[in-house]
Amino acid sequence: MGSITEANHKECQLTSAHLPSRENGHQFIPETRRLDITSSFSESDPLLHTAFYGTTFACGTISQDEPQNMPGQEMPSESTRAMVIQILFPFLLAGFGTVLAGMLLDLVQHWDVFSNVTEIFILVPPLLGLKGNLEMTLASRLSTAVNVGRMNSSNEKWNLIIGNLALKQVQATVLGFLAALVASALGWILEEKLIMNHVALLCCCSVVTAFTASLLQGILMVGVIIGSKKVGVNPDNIATPLAASFGDLITLGLLAIISQGFFYSMEPYPYITYLVCIVFLCLTPVWVIISRRHPESQKLLISSWEPIITAMVISSLGGLILDRTIADPMLEGVVLYTPVINGVGGNLVSIQASRIATHLHLHSLPGELPDDSKGCYCPCRSFWATGPNGRSAQVLLVLTIPGHLVFIYTIYLIQGSPAPPTAVFVSFYLVAAFTQVFLLLGITDVMVHCLWKCGRDPDSFSIPYLTALADLLGTAFLALCFLLMSLVT
Repeated sequence: MGSITEANHKECQLTSAHLPSRENGHQFIPETRRLDITSSFSESDPLLHTAFYGTTFACGTISQDEPQNMPGQEMPSESTRAMVIQILFPFLLAGFGTVLAGMLLDLVQHWDVFSNVTEIFILVPPLLGLKGNLEMTLASRLSTAVNVGRMNSSNEKWNLIIGNLALKQVQATVLGFLAALVASALGWILEEKLIMNHVALLCCCSVVTAFTASLLQGILMVGVIIGSKKVGVNPDNIATPLAASFGDLITLGLLAIISQGFFYSMEPYPYITYLVCIVFLCLTPVWVIISRRHPESQKLLISSWEPIITAMVISSLGGLILDRTIADPMLEGVVLYTPVINGVGGNLVSIQASRIATHLHLHSLPGELPDDSKGCYCPCRSFWATGPNGRSAQVLLVLTIPGHLVFIYTIYLIQGSPAPPTAVFVSFYLVAAFTQVFLLLGITDVMVHCLWKCGRDPDSFSIPYLTALADLLGTAFLALCFLLMSLVT
């Protein structure tokens, strides 16, 4: 018996030694020796079963501490009902967060700082868009890391978490500063005057708000990802909407309080805004050093700037539209619904982008598309394709109308208006919201696959673009909706 065991052990060592290696140095399991991990799952099983994170051989087990990101690996089976249940709760929670953010923006627009420094309205969409540039991107990256088994090792898990959080603080500080400069430049172009104290106020408030909100939401996001893995829920379905659940409300609340406080202290202490801004900018090298110590975040520290800066500029264009609507009495009400339509659209497409990215990570290598994604693109493919991604696009599109109806009615109840929204307004609003999500889901399918074909990770590149487009399209469609409504009524 001992000799048989020893012989089997030697055979296992020999087999493992001859396994071909991938470029990243991890073992690659040949097709003939790969276990069919989908055969043991049913709809009632946890979505992230333990077997999903490690693959068993006949002669032993590959350590679960090693990531098993390999083409051909399959996600556990997921029924449409399970998908809807998992998406619905965080989607509604995120939607209620955007409703509260809209009502808060409608309230604070009359504060002194918003009345005297109108460029702050241009700053609102880029700062709220940080959840798409940073939080949702972090959620998508960590969700993929969980689904491909890269967070089983405690050491690798904490390297990913610490490196990504430090990277997020660098990005938040830089983006907050750049967003303030862009808002000041656009305000200068429109008003043909530039007040340096207002520029300093915008830079200070933007940097402090972005830094604080990013830190709070990043810690919350890590807890959601780790918790979803433990309870067996697919993080791709819940992480990105939960990242946005109270992101808008937290960011807008911080911006209003911080800007109002600095506005009142600016006259007696004009140097305070300059000093605080410099202090936060000087902390940036510390986060850069921490981020460079971790391989994953070190690469993103160099390559991740293009999408988030471009997305910030796109969101600023949406802020420019918002700033112009404030002064138009025919467009009164746009401020209230802007965070809602922008947030809901961004939340829905971020779920789809995260799911498609995970699918590509599991079925192909960067630069190569799976067989079911090759060929000429057709808009119908996003919604009628067979497989989980086609189903999820249908589910997300169907959720748009009832979700917005719930949010419109919630605003009516909280505000205590004497009359409910008119049928004309509701019709125009729903058409605008449905068109926005329809276009964004189609763009998501094309963008994610194109980024993958170009060898770029969609988890890091796609969501900033998509959420920024959601801000721009949402604000533009909403302004058009109110304009048409004023003409009809």
